[in-house]
This record gives sequence, structure tokens and C-alpha cells, in this order.
Amino acid sequence: MIIDTHTHVIATDTKRYPLKPLYGRQSDWSAEHPLDYPDLVKANIAAGVDKAVLVQASSAYAFDNSYVADAVAAHPERFTGVFSIDVVAPDAVEKMKVWMSKGLTGMRIFTAGSTQPEQQTFFAEETAFPAWQCASDNGLSVCMQMQVKGLPLLETVLQRFPKVRVILDHFARAEAAGGPPFASAAPLFALAKYPNVFLKLTHRPIEQSMKGPAMPEAFLGKAVKEFGAERIAWGSNFPAAKPPLPDLLEMARKALSFLPPRDQDQIFHKTALALYPALAKK
Repeated sequence: MIIDTHTHVIATDTKRYPLKPLYGRQSDWSAEHPLDYPDLVKANIAAGVDKAVLVQASSAYAFDNSYVADAVAAHPERFTGVFSIDVVAPDAVEKMKVWMSKGLTGMRIFTAGSTQPEQQTFFAEETAFPAWQCASDNGLSVCMQMQVKGLPLLETVLQRFPKVRVILDHFARAEAAGGPPFASAAPLFALAKYPNVFLKLTHRPIEQSMKGPAMPEAFLGKAVKEFGAERIAWGSNFPAAKPPLPDLLEMARKALSFLPPRDQDQIFHKTALALYPALAKK
């Protein structure tokens, strides 16, 4: 089985699902090559992806998760969804409950990215703690879209909420071009001591693992050694990533070919089921 833990959907019907990007700037990919959920189903079937986690496209819809929710409702046998809310808003917990009631089983906190180059710190403010507590109480996995420079601050959250499963999208964009011992990625590997921290293996860390003197066996091998395959999950980042979905899957297969089959199986689907148990019930 292949489960994609990081994919996005963008509606072609902009009247029903109006664009309202977080931070006021729409991402280039969502404007240039959007993908609606019927086409994602076709792409998944063609690529051999069995199930997928639809992650809210914050750079297109901010905190309106309607399209993700409708996609999950249309294909509950194939999808689960990750919503995004304003975690420091007074009504954050109420909004979380609304989206959970619509079948979404994870939360995303977008703190830095292509449309927000500066690492934000609001996720560790006291006003965000009720949202973190709600995630802990309800078993929600929380995706963190962030940079390595923000990881020391995230550590304070991990210490306060040790039961929340936290997934670092794209390995928190850690760099590997310098080669072993990967000093630039030290803050990332320092979080391996927290059993509730998971890594999302997308094309970004794979590409990093092949830069300069780095090799997949070295960088990705270190990630597996430090965190264990049971805390790493594959995600395509399709269609934000430019390559076709089959190419993204093949990229990951090739990069992980040095691992024993049991570890590859863990990364390609078993970790996803641990993070999103709803997928196992469908």
C-alpha cells in the first residue's frame, strides 16, 4: 500500500470556493497549476497511490477548509483531511471542533513558506495553548510548516504538550548540502529525543540529500537512524511540486532503496496509518 501524507487540492470553482490566501499572497503553484479533487483521484490511481491526506492549501484558502472537507466527504474511502485555523484566535477551539465534525483528522499550522519567508513565532504563544491542548485531547496530528530556525521554539511546545503528534513538513526545510555531519540540520535531529515528533519526507529533503557532497544514504539514513522509520512518512507535495505524481513517487522509492523493505513499507504507508488512523477504517 502507498499512502501520500502531503497533497493539496484547489477547486476550479472559485465562486463556490473563493481564494483568500494566508498572508495576502497566493502561492505560484496554486495559481499556475491547481488540481481539483476529481483530478487528484485520477492522478492517484494512475500513480498507484492508494490513499492520501489532503493538507489545507493555506496559500490559497487560509482558514477556509471547505474544499478539503468536501473532497473528504466525496471520497472517504480514499482521503482524510488536515485543516488549518488561526490558533491564537479566541474561538480557535470552537473552529477546530467545527472542522473535526466535518471529518477532518489533522491540523496544520503554517508559520513559514514560499508566501511567508520570515519564520513566525505565534504558534508558541500562550494564546495558542488552548488549540494545542485540544489537539492533544482529540488525538489530532499537527503538521508544522516551518523552518529549522523555529525548531528551538517548537521544543518549548513539545515539552508542554508531550502527547501531541507533531509532523515536520519537508523536514522543516533542513539543509544537507554541507554533507555529514549535517551541522545545518542539527536542530532537526535534536528533536529526535521527543517520541511525538515525526518527519514528513517530501521531495524537498530528498533533493537536499543529493546536493553537494550529500547522498541519500547519508542524510536520509541519518534521519532513519535518529527518528526510526516508524516516525517518518512519505508525502508527495503534489501538485505544489512540479514533477508528475508518478515521478515524485519514483524519486522517493529510489532515494530510499538503500533501506530494508520493512523500513520502506513503514515510510510509505504504516507511519501514515499511525498518524491518521481514520485511513485504516476506510
